[in-house]
Amino acid sequence: MTRLAQILAGLEALTLVVVGVLETFFFRAAALHPIFLIEPDEHEAVDLWTTNVGVYNMLMGLAVIAGLVLVRRGRVDTGRTLVLTISAMHVVLGISLFITEPRLWLSAVGEFGLALAVVLAITLPGRSGKESPWARSRTA
Repeated sequence: MTRLAQILAGLEALTLVVVGVLETFFFRAAALHPIFLIEPDEHEAVDLWTTNVGVYNMLMGLAVIAGLVLVRRGRVDTGRTLVLTISAMHVVLGISLFITEPRLWLSAVGEFGLALAVVLAITLPGRSGKESPWARSRTA
């Protein structure tokens, strides 16, 4: 896994954890209304949803970190697969968010944009064009 892919995946993990914390603990904040579109009179109705989705995002972020740790410890194939799987999931989830709620287009781009960059950084050949992204490399 290239250094660029690792950096992008680290940013994706950080983003997922931060968004998860915001969803779980701070979704009632008026400053976050543009991100979540949750009106004050809806807070009680969406409490379970926001908590569940927030924890989900935090766990996905931690899983990306686990994948990066595996890569750094020489388990490149396993770590890369974990990061690639979670990133691909977030590409699909971001597109789904945009389709189902176009008013959240910025959140959707935030969800799939960085994840797509990670997927591309992992799957596209290296600069030399000779590296296979799926090669059984044992180095980070």
